[in-house]
Amino acid sequence: MTQDASAFAFFADLYAALDATTSTGVKVSTLSAYFRAAAPSDAAWALALLTGRRPKRSVSAARLRSWIGEAAALPGWLVDESHSHIGDLAETAALLASGAEVTDAGLAESMTEVIERRVLALAALPADQQQALVMATWRMLPADACLVYTKLITGGFRVGVAAGLVQRAVAEAASVPVDVIANRLAGTWRPTAASWAELTATIPPERIEEMGVDATAATQVHVSTRPFPFALAHAWDGHDLGDIADWQIEWKWDGIRAQLIHAADGTLRLWSRGDEELAATFPEVVASASALPLGTILDGEVLAWAGDQPLPFARLQKRLGRKRPTAAVISATPCRFLAYDCLAVAGADLRRQPTTERRAALTQLPVAWSPVLTPRDWLAAAALRASAREHLVEGLMLKRRAAPYPRGRVTGEWWKWKADPFTLDAVLLYAQAGHGRRAGLHTDYTLGIWQGDQLVPVAKAYSGLTDVELKEIDRWVRAHTTETFGPVRKVEPLLVFEIAFDGAQASPRHKSGIALRFPRIARWRRDKPAREADTVETVRALL
Repeated sequence: MTQDASAFAFFADLYAALDATTSTGVKVSTLSAYFRAAAPSDAAWALALLTGRRPKRSVSAARLRSWIGEAAALPGWLVDESHSHIGDLAETAALLASGAEVTDAGLAESMTEVIERRVLALAALPADQQQALVMATWRMLPADACLVYTKLITGGFRVGVAAGLVQRAVAEAASVPVDVIANRLAGTWRPTAASWAELTATIPPERIEEMGVDATAATQVHVSTRPFPFALAHAWDGHDLGDIADWQIEWKWDGIRAQLIHAADGTLRLWSRGDEELAATFPEVVASASALPLGTILDGEVLAWAGDQPLPFARLQKRLGRKRPTAAVISATPCRFLAYDCLAVAGADLRRQPTTERRAALTQLPVAWSPVLTPRDWLAAAALRASAREHLVEGLMLKRRAAPYPRGRVTGEWWKWKADPFTLDAVLLYAQAGHGRRAGLHTDYTLGIWQGDQLVPVAKAYSGLTDVELKEIDRWVRAHTTETFGPVRKVEPLLVFEIAFDGAQASPRHKSGIALRFPRIARWRRDKPAREADTVETVRALL
């Protein structure tokens, strides 16, 4: 991968290189080389895109298919057939509509200019101007760059690289400790040249020595309004964890993970794990932080709450998306912050302290905290886990008592031990091609259950099957399609899959009247005919 006259093509080369490897080392070195070579504003935009801050869809798929037909001088039915066969609209555009006016210089704009002028600007344009701009851009881009551009304007840009790897690559390119990069990226971070300069600013050697191995104090995040990088847990697979006395055991709450901040300047903030500021959505939660010492950051959960227990997550959902909830909404669904870790207090960063010491600091603060459970052995812990749903929680959290607060998902420090999922048997009704390496294979499924003598959709599922099974089902879907709706195929209702899910709730938006929480495919029920699939009544019993 080398920088050429087209900065956007250079980014497309990066995308292709990352997509072509599963090696962590190769991904980090490829990313690091890109960040060293790219212009600051381009590097900033690349970082934003690679860490999930992609633009929203600005053009409908139907319009894009029509424009591809015009660009390639093909009838609509042939474009639809091509799209159905390829399985990815961006790849269809890259194959049929790209490169008619590519020169040696390519599209002579920076990546930032392409994003701002040809992606973000689309949303404000009328349809005819959108078409002119998109088709002109396609003509000036080679196929790989056209693929990336189209993914950006459809809101479908994704690449198989974890945020932690991207942070490592930035740290390597800038010669700045990775913990500092992670801290500087937390909270609101805008993709600009100035932000890139601030992000990658070097630290004098004597300061690194003062900060210790992980250099977390360098950013002074604990006296600002930005959160720390969140610690994440692995799902426990049942392997031996040793003496239960080495572990702090808590409920795994079913709410919104967040950090509550009372900054050194008196500012109050509430940040979600997705770097979304929630202060306006949960004003009563933020107000509760005013009693905390200045320079305090707590990790915990926002929960809908009544009396002495949490309310179901479905109640909390009523508050989501409301930027300014009314007093009536707040009264109907009261929420609270339940803290389970103290990351900083009175300006002191506690993350390198063991779990037990951070817990002791937490219990001295005027805030509600998650209780520590005290099962005498792992058998008793298993009994607690089995009772999780009675307590309206998801299961247990296991945190090593001697561990510091992890940055990201560190194996062996935090484990989540969720309650066994619910399951039901459902029938495949519709299939659609996937994205990325699944493009061209029908891997996205709509499944239904019986309501009387009719099958009604109950869930969409995208994961849980092996690559071998996916290929076999793809061949079956192509052979048993009864109707097509663009890229969606309606199939004969014959295949049955066991779906695992974490809960169910009434939903007038769904034809079955039911919405499942986190549905995924547990297995292909080759042994079961469609007539023996579950019914709406069976699922309603869970509500």
